[in-house]
Amino acid sequence: MRDSLTVSLIQTATRWHDPAANRDLFDDWFTKLPVDSELVMLPEMFSTGFTMSSREVAEVMDGPTMRWLRERARELDRVLCGSLVIRAGAQYFNRFCWATPDGELCHYDKRHRFRMAGEHEHYDAGNTRVVFELDGWRVCPMVCYDLRFPVWLRNRGDYDLLVCVANWPAARKTAWNALLRARAIENQAYVAAVNIIGEDGNGVAYSGGSAVYGPEGETLVPPTEDAGVFSQRLDRAALDSYRAAFPAWQDADSFSIGSGDK
Repeated sequence: MRDSLTVSLIQTATRWHDPAANRDLFDDWFTKLPVDSELVMLPEMFSTGFTMSSREVAEVMDGPTMRWLRERARELDRVLCGSLVIRAGAQYFNRFCWATPDGELCHYDKRHRFRMAGEHEHYDAGNTRVVFELDGWRVCPMVCYDLRFPVWLRNRGDYDLLVCVANWPAARKTAWNALLRARAIENQAYVAAVNIIGEDGNGVAYSGGSAVYGPEGETLVPPTEDAGVFSQRLDRAALDSYRAAFPAWQDADSFSIGSGDK
């Protein structure tokens, strides 16, 4: 089990509906990663921007962007993750993909679709909550709007780090900051979140706010509106010590979640 885990967040503006340009963009950002970075987070729909044109821009799991993600994970010797528009048969998903240096590829399909933008009309909902493993660290993924639904994200003693990839508009940055900290506190886990900056093809403005919080809600990487690579080393001993000293998790209520499309 690894004693620490260094997470890097790439906060940038993305190119609208231009996967090739976005792949080149992130290739440039990869050159700025610190040498000790082990988990690299790209934003939601990093290859296209947050688009409702699912049928026009969707790729398949062996398409060019997924091949690129897997190749870069191997070349950089890091886990890379982010979401993109994926077609699977007759369904379309906002899919969080997790690529490891040894070629493993896992995914999580966004459960909560942002109805205020019509996402529920253009994408199918995921119905499976997953946890990835990285050298003994248990990592639970979420995508943007999922952040507002704490029951779906409740820690059942099965994760250490909650990661969020997003295109969260500037108009609601107060909620973004508050909800990220709340998820860290209530789940006694680290939270790492990456957002974009700039304006997308629909004229929606984004102000970043990518950040990392500790299990007591302490700010480890403060939110900023600047483009950049922001990294943080997470300490496993500190997490375990806090959970042992303040075992609120032992008093959590038991519950179950239906697997159907809500």
